[in-house]
Amino acid sequence: MSSIPWQDRPENSKDVMWRYSENPIINRYAIPSSNSIFNSAVVPFGDGYAGVFRCDNKAVQMNIFAGFSKNGIDWEINHEPIVMQSGNTDMIESAYKYDPRVVWIEDRYWITWCNGYNGPTIGIGYTFDFKEFFQCENAFLPFNRNGVLFPQKINGKYAMLSRPSDNGHTPFGDIWISYSPDMKYWGEHRLVMKPSPFEQSAWQCTKVGAGPIPILTNEGWLMIYHGVINTCNGFRYAMGSALLDIDSPDKVKYRTQPYLLGPAEIYEMVGDVPNVVFPCAALHDTEEDKLAVYYGAADTAVAIAFGKLSEVIQFTKDNSL
Repeated sequence: MSSIPWQDRPENSKDVMWRYSENPIINRYAIPSSNSIFNSAVVPFGDGYAGVFRCDNKAVQMNIFAGFSKNGIDWEINHEPIVMQSGNTDMIESAYKYDPRVVWIEDRYWITWCNGYNGPTIGIGYTFDFKEFFQCENAFLPFNRNGVLFPQKINGKYAMLSRPSDNGHTPFGDIWISYSPDMKYWGEHRLVMKPSPFEQSAWQCTKVGAGPIPILTNEGWLMIYHGVINTCNGFRYAMGSALLDIDSPDKVKYRTQPYLLGPAEIYEMVGDVPNVVFPCAALHDTEEDKLAVYYGAADTAVAIAFGKLSEVIQFTKDNSL
């Protein structure tokens, strides 16, 4: 695998996370059909990286596309959307697909996304090579979003975070965890985290949702998440972090009171949906103490932010609700 994307902290910056100076790394018109490309997933693959990208076309039909990169910054995205074959089911109906996550577990890359089946729910699929893709049973009943798998089994079972919701852009949302013996049947649903009280941490007082695949650390599972406040100008999305118990990840050990990164640059504040920082993927290098988080900017483009893994963990502990 190539060294993960990285840029040193800017001089005089004391922020725990900082933006890539050449953001956004993928613009809205990176493929001929696209209106916007954002909220996308990236994983190490071969001697570089592969990704699954949310590309809304100029009819604003939502779908997912495969892409490849040698360095994690410069991407070639396929011009046609992913075509699914039957995996563990013949029912692969999908009115739309958006906000994918990707993770390697055991012997294949698993993909989750918000799948349109009589409303939004969590779609699941897998690939071995990012050329052929296989769709499985939806994980849950509608309505649900932000399905995020853990990178390994927990107590012998697959585990997934999600955010039950309703059919619209809801003014509510909690993070839950569910377990499966076979990546088909899901149960043992447990509440993980609710929005914070307005008075304690207003940036995350309306809803919260899991972002990238959780990262296993000595301090617990590092979960990067988004939090939302409903302002007089609409929803505002920012990025926070939490540490979950290793063996019982429904238990939150620490959770950031201040956000790690909020919309402040023009490409985060101006776009199809203003004021959005929406993390969907993260690369990390424990030995080099590096963390790179990919996020959707204003529901329009893909950007990247960096941080020291140890500093993000310490910041989460030192600034916890």
